[in-house]
Amino acid sequence: MPVELEMVLRVLLATVLGGVIGFQRSKAEKPAGMRDIILICVGAALFTVVSIYGFSIEDQARVAAGIVTGIGFLGAGAIIRRGEGGVVRGLTTATTIWVAAGIGMAAGAGMYIIASVTTLLVLLVLLIQRHTA
Repeated sequence: MPVELEMVLRVLLATVLGGVIGFQRSKAEKPAGMRDIILICVGAALFTVVSIYGFSIEDQARVAAGIVTGIGFLGAGAIIRRGEGGVVRGLTTATTIWVAAGIGMAAGAGMYIIASVTTLLVLLVLLIQRHTA
């Protein structure tokens, strides 16, 4: 398979997997919905593909570390403290953003099975959490 096609397939897989999680978040009427989760997953996949094919081996780990750090800031913005006693809201949204980036990185690295299995596990956790909350 040509390298360019492989890169495209990795980003497309991230789009689909991000869409699965994002669809659930949209249905649950959460702040980070389908579009946001897809973009996070696709962005992480793209950065990973670029790091693999565009940089030396030493730089690849730096790009991955940069993704994790950047997503941490994005997720932190989703956490809000509200009301008397400082009730924390948005923690699940922040963790969903974080794991979506990880799924995108896995898809971008060509780890199709672990990216897919992780997506199913995340979806299961989000659905169980919703029904028990």
